[in-house]
Amino acid sequence: MYYAREPGKINHMRYDTLAQMLTLGNIRAGNKMIVMETCAGLVLGAMMERMGGFGSIIQLYPGGGPVRAATACFGFPKSFLSGLYDFPLNKVDSLLNGTFSAEMLSSEPKDSASIEESNGTVEEKQTSEQENEDNMAEASESNYPKEQETMEIVSQDPKYKEPKERGSKKDYIQEKQRRQEEQRKRHLEAAALLSERNADGLIIASRFHPTPLLLSLLDFVAPSRPFVVYCQYKEPLLECYTKLRERGGVINLRVSETWLRNYQVLPDRSHPKLLMSGGGGYLLSGFTVAMDNLKADASLKSNSSTLELHKTEEPAAKKRKCPESDF
Repeated sequence: MYYAREPGKINHMRYDTLAQMLTLGNIRAGNKMIVMETCAGLVLGAMMERMGGFGSIIQLYPGGGPVRAATACFGFPKSFLSGLYDFPLNKVDSLLNGTFSAEMLSSEPKDSASIEESNGTVEEKQTSEQENEDNMAEASESNYPKEQETMEIVSQDPKYKEPKERGSKKDYIQEKQRRQEEQRKRHLEAAALLSERNADGLIIASRFHPTPLLLSLLDFVAPSRPFVVYCQYKEPLLECYTKLRERGGVINLRVSETWLRNYQVLPDRSHPKLLMSGGGGYLLSGFTVAMDNLKADASLKSNSSTLELHKTEEPAAKKRKCPESDF
């Protein structure tokens, strides 16, 4: 439905490309997956459906919060949501550097709550001023009896609504703070899962450039695990391919594109449809491997030293003497 009506919301990802992502990423029950997607939660919902509520998924999101409009349409039970975590993308660098702390998350909800309280007071003042102006205009223009006018003005006076509005506002603020505290706890749990650096796979399907995302998130994936990157265009994936080859630590790199063709099947009239999609995006897939730089450097040095020794020990080539000829 998204691809047929609003493909821009899912970065023009076709359904066969989504199936290829789930297959290449080895999405199965019991996995610990990392996903970074800006496809309205479509990739996240597909992963949750295939995992069946077993395992854990850590969603990295840019901005203020994760977007899960398409995930809500799947109708998952609450048991599926217990293994779903989210973590802000701007805190990933602090996790990699080892400077992440709980204070970085606890400072955000208080500031947002104070901003909401100040915004709420300003909105209340503006609404009360507008209601006063409307009441004055109605009282001057209406032709009803005086008793009815006084009753309407009294019923519409904001002073009589203040206790209820204040109580509801306090409850709203308390509920908001409780949700923010729960969200902070979930963020800490997600940070603990990411810091273990033993994820079973990585899926990236976002509108951002894939190279910095993949290079930073690959450190959280365990060796011998798959990763899949989706992009609408081929050039960013080619750049990402070259960067990964220079970095090392990955094998079986492949940039692929699936081709889909619809057929009309009717008696004596079966043929490919004339109108079909031109492209469904490109995929970069591969596997992670362990990198031991120190051991590799030591082995290279030892091999080079042995080669040098062999070169020095070898005798110099003997010159062939030409027979002397008498002229």
